[in-house]
Amino acid sequence: MSTSKQNFKRHGSRYKARRRAVDILFEAEFRDIDPVLILEDRIELSRNQDNQVKPVPEYTQDIVPGVAVHLDAIDDAIASNLSSDWRLDRIPAVDRAVLRVTAWEMLYNPEVDNPVSVTEGVELASEYSNDQAPAYVHAVLDGILKTADLRLADAATTARENDDDSYLDNLIVSSEGTGSTESTESTEATAPTNPAANDELPNEDLTKDSSEDSTRETTEEN
Repeated sequence: MSTSKQNFKRHGSRYKARRRAVDILFEAEFRDIDPVLILEDRIELSRNQDNQVKPVPEYTQDIVPGVAVHLDAIDDAIASNLSSDWRLDRIPAVDRAVLRVTAWEMLYNPEVDNPVSVTEGVELASEYSNDQAPAYVHAVLDGILKTADLRLADAATTARENDDDSYLDNLIVSSEGTGSTESTESTEATAPTNPAANDELPNEDLTKDSSEDSTRETTEEN
């Protein structure tokens, strides 16, 4: 038994949740059934202590359906980063499960930093598979990491471009709002003691705030 297999209990709760997800995905493929059905079965069984089934971690309940929903995209990401002499359907089933769990986390869970996901995925491979697995699992995950980083960079560029457009739009709106406010303040000056005039003002935040401030100041002076 490897050191990783002996010491996996020292890992945090999220690692253990990933580990449970690997177990479920592996069993689902072996039995050729939907992993979500196994997940639901485990959740139900765990509610009765007599069944001696451990409660399913909440994060496992995120991972398994997530992998099921995005399986095609996840498998494409894995397959595209395998070396030319490897095929996804020919690698050990447990390695597929590890890669799917980790790829889902990298591609669909922004709460976990991708380098952390890679490290944990390699650790899972060390625990579950043979001595050759960690190296090629790491290579595949590193490839997915680079792809994810490119997607993130593209998204950041798009966000910056959208912010620039929004900034220009805000300048235009602010300019229009200033003119409207000045006009309203002038109107209020002719009838400072008529609070009901506020009900007839345009429904614009800048205009409303300025008008109410002007009315309050005039009322307090009176």
